[in-house]
Amino acid sequence: MKESIYYIIILLLLFSCTNKDNKKEEEGKKTSLIYPEEVHFKNMKQLTFGGENAEAYWSFDDSKLIFQATNEKWGQSCDQIYIIDTNNYNLHSETPKMVSLGLGRTTCSYFMPGDSTIIYASTHLEDAKCPHVPERRVDGKYVWPIYDSYDIFIADLEGNVVKQLTDNEGYDAEATVSPMGDKIVFTSIRTGDLELYTCDIDGSNVKQVTNELGYDGGAFFSPDGKKLVFRASRPKTKKEIKEYKDLLSNGLVQPTKMEIFTCNVDGSDLKQITNLGNANWSPFFHPSNKKIIFCSNHESIMGFPFNLYMIDIDGSNLKQITYDEKFASFPVFSNDGKKIVFSSNRNNGGTRNTNVFIADWVE
Repeated sequence: MKESIYYIIILLLLFSCTNKDNKKEEEGKKTSLIYPEEVHFKNMKQLTFGGENAEAYWSFDDSKLIFQATNEKWGQSCDQIYIIDTNNYNLHSETPKMVSLGLGRTTCSYFMPGDSTIIYASTHLEDAKCPHVPERRVDGKYVWPIYDSYDIFIADLEGNVVKQLTDNEGYDAEATVSPMGDKIVFTSIRTGDLELYTCDIDGSNVKQVTNELGYDGGAFFSPDGKKLVFRASRPKTKKEIKEYKDLLSNGLVQPTKMEIFTCNVDGSDLKQITNLGNANWSPFFHPSNKKIIFCSNHESIMGFPFNLYMIDIDGSNLKQITYDEKFASFPVFSNDGKKIVFSSNRNNGGTRNTNVFIADWVE
């Protein structure tokens, strides 16, 4: 009898421990920032908590991130530029260091070689106030504003503008820097269409890279500095061309039909990498130079969700990376290739907040 009671107690304890373990496992699944299908992520952490946070880019030594954010709690009503250490997980209670002027609207910030200066675009020279956001169109189509007041500036880490890089009439923005530290690529409308340009790191030796009708933007250099990857729209029919030109004349683009392209830094060897339909954008080279990670809603019927995908540079081996229910975009690998940062709607409590997340990258 004593032995029977003993075995019963052992079984109950084992069953209890198993239940506790199962409960912990289920709770862990619910609280994990990584979805089960996301096999390329490990040790994911959330960096921002609330507002609209996007386009986080690494310093050359991978110790810091620079990003743009709109967060009323930080005292700003439209996008400004902020810097944080990559291991700062306290932004639920802290305000990061703002390195833009707090005037106008800013976008597309990036570290310059040496990590003591940054580059970004701003509308502040025309107006200290936030520029008007386009109202929803009567036809319901989603559009992006192309503010002609954007120019590109270089600033120090205290927020002081030390140089104005562009001074042309119309849109100049979307600047990023080569990992080699010698060149900058940016988008400009100086010829009447949205094309890619490169220049030397001091702003000299400006060269036009693309010349086809359509929006060419969001360009990044390959890790070896030899190639560019970017998003582009290519209106073909008379109707598409007319719509594109009409919108552009009103400072607007419709980003719902874009594909991923690559070319050499001088514009040669231009190739269309994706042909998926819908919006394919925010591309970035994998550390190997042989793959591209990008954002796409090509599998979506109603526009959402947007998720991250990986593809070989020859357009083969498409693979889904994230499994967000709404939105994941702006993927950027660290310079050492060990980590990735991106923006997502995950873990936002059912709000529309977009936050920045960092994770170890697993091949």
